[in-house]
Amino acid sequence: MAEYLDQNKIQKLLRSYVPDIDEVIVEYVQGYLNDAATAIALSGEKDSSEDPVEDLIKPMLEDAASDEKKVATLCEQFSQMLSEVEQQANPQKRSNISKLAAPVNMAAQLAQIDKAAKAQAGTTDLAHAKGRTVASQVDVKKLRKAEIRIAAKIEKRGVKSSRYEASKLINENPLDDDDLLMRVNPILDYTLSRDKIKDVKLDGFDISYAGKRILTNSSVHLVYGRRYGLIGRNGIGKSTLLRNIAHRELAVPTYISILFVEQEMIGDDTPAIRSVLKADIFREQLLRDEASINEELKKLDSLSPLDERGEVMSKHEIDAKKNEMGDRLNGIMTKLTEIESDKAEAKAGEILNGLGFSALDFQKPTRSFSGGWRMRLSLARALFCRPDLLLLDEPTNMLDIPAVVWLERYLKTWTSTLLVVSHDREFLDEVATDIVHQHSEQLDQYRGNFQTFWSTREERRKNQMREYESQMQQRAHLQEFIDRWRYNANRAAQAQMKIKILEKMPELEKPEDDKIVTFSFPDPESISPPVLYMTDVTFSYSAERKILDKVNIDMQMDARVAIVGPNGAGKTTLLKLLIGTLDPTSGVVHRHGRLRIAYFSQHHVDQLDLTLTAVAHLKKMYPGNSDEEYRRHLGCFGISGMTGLQEIKTLSGGQKSRVTFAGLAVQQPHFLVLDEPTNHLDMESMDALTTALKQFKGGVVLVSHDERFIDSVCTEMWVCADQKVTKFAGEGIKDYKKMICPPDEN
Repeated sequence: MAEYLDQNKIQKLLRSYVPDIDEVIVEYVQGYLNDAATAIALSGEKDSSEDPVEDLIKPMLEDAASDEKKVATLCEQFSQMLSEVEQQANPQKRSNISKLAAPVNMAAQLAQIDKAAKAQAGTTDLAHAKGRTVASQVDVKKLRKAEIRIAAKIEKRGVKSSRYEASKLINENPLDDDDLLMRVNPILDYTLSRDKIKDVKLDGFDISYAGKRILTNSSVHLVYGRRYGLIGRNGIGKSTLLRNIAHRELAVPTYISILFVEQEMIGDDTPAIRSVLKADIFREQLLRDEASINEELKKLDSLSPLDERGEVMSKHEIDAKKNEMGDRLNGIMTKLTEIESDKAEAKAGEILNGLGFSALDFQKPTRSFSGGWRMRLSLARALFCRPDLLLLDEPTNMLDIPAVVWLERYLKTWTSTLLVVSHDREFLDEVATDIVHQHSEQLDQYRGNFQTFWSTREERRKNQMREYESQMQQRAHLQEFIDRWRYNANRAAQAQMKIKILEKMPELEKPEDDKIVTFSFPDPESISPPVLYMTDVTFSYSAERKILDKVNIDMQMDARVAIVGPNGAGKTTLLKLLIGTLDPTSGVVHRHGRLRIAYFSQHHVDQLDLTLTAVAHLKKMYPGNSDEEYRRHLGCFGISGMTGLQEIKTLSGGQKSRVTFAGLAVQQPHFLVLDEPTNHLDMESMDALTTALKQFKGGVVLVSHDERFIDSVCTEMWVCADQKVTKFAGEGIKDYKKMICPPDEN
């Protein structure tokens, strides 16, 4: 691409007005100004709809510099440079007054236009708001200029600016983690912002999604260094709020780095530990610059080094170049020391180990891991980066109990701001210093962990109800007086005074009642034992990879069994052997001839056709019933009204889980086999599921990491570890947790 601006001049101006500016920002401003100049040169004029200097460059320089006056002066010079390019491309614009080549007869032109409009009736029409149509009178030359300008913009944004664009990302195709991190965090040198105030204060914002209002005139204040738990019902819009913050659709200062762990990372041939190290883009840039400078210094030490023009450099030029390179290298080494680059690999290894990766896993390519493990890699990358604002959406869903305990302990030492969506009460009690409650298109903030929130919220609700009832009584009393004496000559003045009091009285809203969520599974007919058992079952995926060895289990219709153990020990494999999806390598799995088993997979979302409605999905998977029957089953799990007729892709994670539970109920099972059933469910739904399983007359076998859920539902625990399945001898899940994760002595 041709250069219409002097790049050296731009660099000197930047260094002169902002001496400590980062090299990455210098290169970005140079490229962006040149792109803007190219678009002006091709179209012949500036785009009146945007100003590249005021809209993007000036805010970025204000974040990087402390003197706003100098930044304003610098930006004026940049604007003048672009104006000069415009004048060169369009000499007629040098004067605001243009001389006409000949007199213009406006009346004759108007008549000609009217005549042309009538002649072209039925060709290209533009519909007006009132329904009248007129022929299009588009200036072809201006249209061509506009198309050239748009093409230049597309090229510009595709080549350079797209890496730094910080808005309108929500509806775009998903990017890999590195690209998204750079796009929403244009200032990579996080050492420059250490002394800045990093509180996030968002006031009076609205958010909508898929035509539905999520938040209205809402406010939230996140104090730097505090850890916030975001809670609310399924479908209320918690993930949408996080996404809007992460993509800077809400006004978060650009010097505050943001990272949102939302989806699993894309797998490739990069080793796991290397993928974590690469997440710190600033460190990677410094290391690349260090290597580049060292390579340049080697060239300068060679015989007869050449300059950029290909000419042999003099000794004076070599010494000057070495001094320049040496200064740059010293600056880079200072930065690397400041961010403790030498400890990065040890830190990355500690995080991976805490999340359940073994030392052998560190060097495995990321594509070799399953979706759940790649989700852990995404979490590891975020923890390694330590952004100013970390956003997590249900981080414990893919973790086993040891990894959850490690994450709790790690986040309790988190020094930046944390905003985490979670429905795990124990996790929130351990991690959160504050709770943000999303409800009724509003956000309410509470100090303290979840338990404190629960008691405070109930007390606040009682006070609000007392104030509301008191005001309703006062309003009724005033209205009664007004109605009785308004037209009485002796009391009319008093009635008017009461009317004014009533009008000035603030109108309180009645606190909303908590909606009661209920789940219900149909009770099965009884069947005689033996119902379900395993005898000496061994299973291997290959000769070298034995998962289970000599497993013996016996379960009856009243079974309430939780299977616990580390990830990869074979818990899901055991469930699939029970339901018949897998066959044992040796041994016997006996299922009663009339036994119906319904299975809930932790990857149940992958089994849903997201383009169908909930009713259509049940009809497709379990044909033979009427629409009313399917809707009744969905209603038993809170999918009622128009929600059952929405496409599944528009539903929240918890609502998708409810659709799957309704599918289990349609099968009228004797046994429910559930693999991580509480993932994505809100707290009210988890309580409803707990109650439904307690009331269910059939057997229940489940795998879960949620302590409260296991304690409430299950009467016995089986530990799957070291290829064996044994009954746990302790009192419950808390004893098991203490056994595998001794309390932290610190």
